[in-house]
Amino acid sequence: MTHQISKNEPFFGTGKRLTFWITFACSVDMLMFGYDQAVFSGVIVTEDFLVLHDLVGPEKTTLLSTITAIYDIGCFFGAILAFTLGDRLGRKKSIILGTTIMSIGAILMASSFSLGQMFAGRIILGIGNGINTATAPIWQTETSPAHWRGKLVMFEMMMNIVGFSLCNWINYGLSYAGGAVAWRFPLAFQFVFIIALFATVPWLPESPRWLLYHDRDTEALEVLACLEGKSSDDAFVVTQQEEIRYSVQYEKEHQIRWRDLLKSQPGGTKPLRRLLLGAGTQLIQQFEGVFLIKKPMLINAVGLSNELARLLTAVNSVTYLIFSCVSIPLVEKWGRRGLMLLSTAGQGLAFLVITVLLRYGSPPDGSQNAAKASIVFFFLYYIAFGIGMLGVPWLYPTEINSIAMRTKGAAVSTATNWLTNFIIVEITPIGIQNLGWKFWIVFTVFNAAFLPVIYFLYPETANRTLEDLDEYYRNNPPLIVTGDKDAICSKRPLKYVEREQTHLRRVNGATDGGVASHEKGHIGSNEHIEATDV
Repeated sequence: MTHQISKNEPFFGTGKRLTFWITFACSVDMLMFGYDQAVFSGVIVTEDFLVLHDLVGPEKTTLLSTITAIYDIGCFFGAILAFTLGDRLGRKKSIILGTTIMSIGAILMASSFSLGQMFAGRIILGIGNGINTATAPIWQTETSPAHWRGKLVMFEMMMNIVGFSLCNWINYGLSYAGGAVAWRFPLAFQFVFIIALFATVPWLPESPRWLLYHDRDTEALEVLACLEGKSSDDAFVVTQQEEIRYSVQYEKEHQIRWRDLLKSQPGGTKPLRRLLLGAGTQLIQQFEGVFLIKKPMLINAVGLSNELARLLTAVNSVTYLIFSCVSIPLVEKWGRRGLMLLSTAGQGLAFLVITVLLRYGSPPDGSQNAAKASIVFFFLYYIAFGIGMLGVPWLYPTEINSIAMRTKGAAVSTATNWLTNFIIVEITPIGIQNLGWKFWIVFTVFNAAFLPVIYFLYPETANRTLEDLDEYYRNNPPLIVTGDKDAICSKRPLKYVEREQTHLRRVNGATDGGVASHEKGHIGSNEHIEATDV
């Protein structure tokens, strides 16, 4: 067999090396996302920024909240833009476009001398980030082996927390510096990530699934071979291309338009159900209360000083990062369902205890010690969130949707994240001001209510190829998934393994003994015959 991979071998190499560089680019994208989540919280408490932009005084509080929240609106429209342009441009070009837009926003923000300029920068930065966060997980998913897909996307979300933590420590350190550098430097620091993306993404391969969907079969085969580190005539590579082509052809024959989502199509793959399941993970994530555990909430609910709240936020980000690492080895072993259930249960418990402690720690008669004790459970909440609900809602929509709906599904899910985040941002200050400790009951109930939703409605996607999931939905499964063991187990069901073996026999044209030897060398034991999902 020839060892030549392709006349168009990628600049960054092949096989695991190529997967590493794709993961690097996607991780930098998510690292920047995490950084941008934290950067403005340090900017808006800097005296030089407030004076320069005429935001000093209690009468400016609403305007300050608006300039903070407008970023979420930009991200929402960026996600919408991702599904209108994403299928035409492809994964690579979409990320390049998003990064270019973000660079414009970052320049406007770091050089701002007026409120209008800062508003424009925040919106533009959000649009670029919305495009990138809707695209990067898809690109990673469509170029990763099935048994690594979940780990790599969860790793990207861990890098999101690296960015979040890095920014919190930069904000904390520069809070003692004063002057313009205390807020201009953190905003300009975004260019470290932007340069890294421009230095890698243009030289990495496009998604082979996107290429096949657009009838660029030769390019797709070359990319598949490069990702596998094999020749383009390797039986395993050819089998993967055939399986993807079959799914692509099936989707084209059952082409989905937005208005078709509400119609039942014979032989369809349940696009509306899959779209709602994917977007539902993002809605669940936000309504399980992650925004509540932010620095302003600590100050208002617990009564901490501003300096102590800054320090605890930075320390918490490190704890958050450490426990987000736990999800990487567990996401395939315990599955997406298992991590979501564990995470939601832990968050609900944390909220329950926080509610009780704030009840007995609320002024005027409450114990300050009880209120401060609740800080421990703020940390516990982030530990539980980092283990599951941090990363799975970004991974699940890229897996559960069919190839025809994957860009739309991921974009709708990302837009759902930003829209629900904006809602929570708006209602939380009002809720805490008017309800006090009782407001925390709402999110305790939400966490409890989402447990049966996840358990009964969400099928497992771990250790399946994306084509396995298409086949599952072609068989018209019931809405309640718990009656089908294959739908909820974390290991790859045997029926999909057998289908793949049949494909390999046909492509290889070998005897059963030869095929068994080939499969042992390429796929592994029957515990995880984890077909490479590229």
